[in-house]
Amino acid sequence: MKVLVTGGAGYIGSTVCSALLDAGHEPVIVDSLLKGREEFVRGRLFYKGDFADAELLARIAAEHPQIECAIHMAALVVVPDSVSDPFGYYNENVYKSLVFFDSLIKNGINKIVFSSSASVYDDAPGYMVTEESLLNPRSPYAKTKYITELALSDFCTAYNLSAIALRYFNVIGADPKLRSGLQNPAPSHILGKLVSVAEGKLEKFTVTGADWPTRDGTGIRDYIHVWDIARAHVLAVERFDAAVSAFGSGFIPINLGCGSGVTVRELVTAFENVYGRKVATEEAPPRAGDVAGAYTGSARAAELLGWRAGLGIEDGIKDALRWSGVRQSMLGY
Repeated sequence: MKVLVTGGAGYIGSTVCSALLDAGHEPVIVDSLLKGREEFVRGRLFYKGDFADAELLARIAAEHPQIECAIHMAALVVVPDSVSDPFGYYNENVYKSLVFFDSLIKNGINKIVFSSSASVYDDAPGYMVTEESLLNPRSPYAKTKYITELALSDFCTAYNLSAIALRYFNVIGADPKLRSGLQNPAPSHILGKLVSVAEGKLEKFTVTGADWPTRDGTGIRDYIHVWDIARAHVLAVERFDAAVSAFGSGFIPINLGCGSGVTVRELVTAFENVYGRKVATEEAPPRAGDVAGAYTGSARAAELLGWRAGLGIEDGIKDALRWSGVRQSMLGY
């Protein structure tokens, strides 16, 4: 099967493309390379360009009429940046996505797997959320995902279109075969920063927020290995029609998580255990847009996609550290 993938040169997108290839599918990648890496698409079917370029999408559809589904992953994703530049985030994540969806419809591609986010949820008792939990996106980034989901749901009602929105929790790790991994030299999320400390690029790891109403005061998250995320995309593509039929609606939100909440301090301890050394830490106030966090069960993913997480946080830490060893020679930093 040919699958159109936006953002396929990025950290998660390139891993999804690797999983598609391993499963016998052919990703057709669109990426501007503003954030992604050319090394991650080398030897793959790749178009350099903006996913909202209607002419480019029409050309791709004409050249690859076998495309059966699109995976839309291209987005801006840094929460504090979304607070300081909401226009950029709404333009890139919402407006361009609507143009992209319209282009898909016009070119006869009517199945979409959309990369959404667990940040759309409100606080829940015990921090456990399901797809039926209340939604309350609180950062501009989270709102862009929420608004795009709403629009996509309306598109599915009005047009010949169906969509699965995969709501990721916190992605960690690297491709276990080390074909790709975290490519940002100044990562904004927790495991990337811990690896930066291990690499000597940061002196200390900053715990942003130590007064949340959690068991140790730090934020609680559901950390999921990027390879498990990639497997979920493959299953979403392969079982798309069956999932839509079983769910009874053209738009399906599905949570992707490990099903257990891990605090920031607990992740730091796990990192130290795997790394074999202590990590210097300091505390700071929460960043703009931060929330206490959440975790999820994945009953719907298991029921509709046959998916459950198979790798734990220790696996994610090990693979992230392994990837850091090859990143310098592969990416040049």
